[in-house]
Amino acid sequence: MTAPATAPEILIAEANPWTADLLAQLVLDVRRDAVVTRVADGQAALARCRRKLPDLVIADGELAILDGVELLRQVRRHPRTPALPFILISRHTDARSVRAALPLAPTAYLAKPFNAELLRQRLQGLLQGSGPAPAYPPALLVSDLQQYLDDVREAGQGAPLLGDLRDAVARSLQASEASLGELEQEFARDPQITARLIAAANSAAEHRGAASQTLAQSLHRLGVARSLNLVLGLAIQRNARLQDPRLSELAGHTGQQAQHSAELAFWLAGRLGLDAELCYTAGLLHNIGELALLRCLQDWLDAGGELSSEQIDSALHQRAASYGSALRIRWRLPFGLRELIAAYYGLGNGVFSREALVLNLSAELLALPAGQGPEQAAQCRAASMLRLPTALLGQVPVSLLRRD
Repeated sequence: MTAPATAPEILIAEANPWTADLLAQLVLDVRRDAVVTRVADGQAALARCRRKLPDLVIADGELAILDGVELLRQVRRHPRTPALPFILISRHTDARSVRAALPLAPTAYLAKPFNAELLRQRLQGLLQGSGPAPAYPPALLVSDLQQYLDDVREAGQGAPLLGDLRDAVARSLQASEASLGELEQEFARDPQITARLIAAANSAAEHRGAASQTLAQSLHRLGVARSLNLVLGLAIQRNARLQDPRLSELAGHTGQQAQHSAELAFWLAGRLGLDAELCYTAGLLHNIGELALLRCLQDWLDAGGELSSEQIDSALHQRAASYGSALRIRWRLPFGLRELIAAYYGLGNGVFSREALVLNLSAELLALPAGQGPEQAAQCRAASMLRLPTALLGQVPVSLLRRD
């Protein structure tokens, strides 16, 4: 298929929002100018094709109302659509199912869970032609930074990635050799990946039994292939890495703060016989709002807005908390995890789990002025409620109290 003269129109028929998001990101990574339409069932997809033919259809084989194979059959019956590129993704890979689809000439028949890197390469052949269209950032619809930040708070993509993981993830997908333990080691330090995988593992499509509240639990529920696919989708998003040096430096510093909090909470919980992995996760995610805000500021710059260092500082001071709260609610992170993150910033009134007290104590320890030892936190509310002996605080490794 040669590249269309105008922006290609791509129809994605997929009920699972996480998979639909990933498919859209793969398309946009190949053609930034692509116009992507998403529908959740086969009947809606067929109606869309009848109104206006897209340049490519990507459909789930198990769509509601009209499944993917029947959608393909209906499309192929139309005299104008015999050559319409159509990628079918199905969990049915037995010989009978494949034989039923092959006479309908799908451009590709992919098994679930599909390999996102191989699909991206296939899309390059279908959509690029003479080369991808240049990536133009979306134009600003408002001229005021404050109004812009109000508008995008509920729709942002979250935090930037703190490492360049795209090539590593693509290699793992191609090699198909990564283990869950290797993935946990690779991703455990990144708040965005941790939060998104936890959210995906608790989505309606994946939810089984108790909520997944840690990276390890979520990786186990999603599996290697789905986890890698989702991380690749994050890595190819626009501004997954910040380009402005001021924002990039702040993101690096914020990421270090998240890591310090996570490691300290993990150590304290381990010494107290509590859920150390859960405390690590809450510590890692406590300041994801700051990272998400920095990414939105990069979007503002890319769209032609101006940004002073004073405006960056003011935005972080005034808006980071609300951005973090909006993200945690929109991604539907488990309530218990959100409670622990909230406890990092304050206890308020009520009854608290011992893990929540550990998060609050971690914040107290990291806020100690330079030159004061951890024993100085023995009188704080969290330490008192935990009934921590001063000697235990004195054992906190100095390396966990870094404030840089």
